[in-house]
Amino acid sequence: MSFRTGIAVSAPLLFLTADAASSAQTNAPDAPRTAVTLTTVAKGLENPWALEFLPDGRMLVTEKAGRLRIVDKDGTLGAPIKGVPDVASRGQGGLLDVALANDFAESGRIFLSFSEPRGDEGNGTSVASGKLVASGASGALEDVKVIFRQQPSYNGDKHFGSRIVVMPDDKLFVTVGERSDRQTRVESQNPKNHLGKVIYITTDGAPAAEKPAQEGWDPLIWSIGHRNVQGAVLDAATGKLWTLEHGPQGGDELNQPISGKNYGWPVITYGIEYAGGAVGEGITAKEGLEQPVYYWKPSIATSSLLLYTGDLFPAWKGNFLVGALKYMQVQRLVMKGGEVVQHEVLAEDIGERVRDLKQGQDGAVYIVTDDGGRIVRMAPEGK
Repeated sequence: MSFRTGIAVSAPLLFLTADAASSAQTNAPDAPRTAVTLTTVAKGLENPWALEFLPDGRMLVTEKAGRLRIVDKDGTLGAPIKGVPDVASRGQGGLLDVALANDFAESGRIFLSFSEPRGDEGNGTSVASGKLVASGASGALEDVKVIFRQQPSYNGDKHFGSRIVVMPDDKLFVTVGERSDRQTRVESQNPKNHLGKVIYITTDGAPAAEKPAQEGWDPLIWSIGHRNVQGAVLDAATGKLWTLEHGPQGGDELNQPISGKNYGWPVITYGIEYAGGAVGEGITAKEGLEQPVYYWKPSIATSSLLLYTGDLFPAWKGNFLVGALKYMQVQRLVMKGGEVVQHEVLAEDIGERVRDLKQGQDGAVYIVTDDGGRIVRMAPEGK
């Protein structure tokens, strides 16, 4: 199924009543500064997009052009893994997220999200599973199967999402963008397709929920009204999903998506068009549409979300770390009762776009830089 310009949107907006009072937070006060040391542990990657630690401490890294590599603990880059699905590598598209199955140590199963070429129909975000058979620092993917295809397809090169969150019960959350263009952005409000949605599936791609989130919704959809979610993480202590969403010019969002809820794009937003001027009616709240927990204005171009749980930074436990592409930094959000009470800017001297963040087995934070092609370890000063 492809998206064709000029075909009317079949589903109306779900909520069209009077403006509701805003309760979103922004501009949290500064937290005490943390002295950190940045150390390059690997370099020479080409537009790396995501990192996942293997049980033995090595790193599995995606490169947007379509390569998957194992990076040794000493920073040595392995040869590209064979058997990775073909990707539509243009614009913001390519090989995106990587995640390990809960039973990876026994099964070798991993999940990849990527922009999939679909011939005359265009392309779209897809998720594949496969068995990683490693031979030293290289290897191959076997038994590769596409378990999810975003529908409809669209001939564009923007807003693919995408993050994969593996839940303790083996179900998957997948975030997918609305493909950016004006004719597709309104589809974020259409609960019958996958543009601008959070998806909830089993490891075989079936609906993970017993019934649709709302009557008439596509059974794979968890929540709607999203723009381009490129950060997602599970809070294991509460079982809740958190996401980071790119706004347009301003209006990046931290959300806690709830099943069956509508997060507003493009009806409400704290941003404006890149060329200037209001998005839609230029409103930030409407009854029935969810407010973000926190938003950034101006936009920092949020890229990745990490919930810190380690011991190396004891004051950071339970805090979110947010990667920023535009401002080339990491931001720490101090959380209390589900709200952002303080924030801190970190790694502002890294000088490269921050694409992904992962907590290492040593408690350090590992930063993946997009344009610089590096993996950088962030630890307390002197450690």
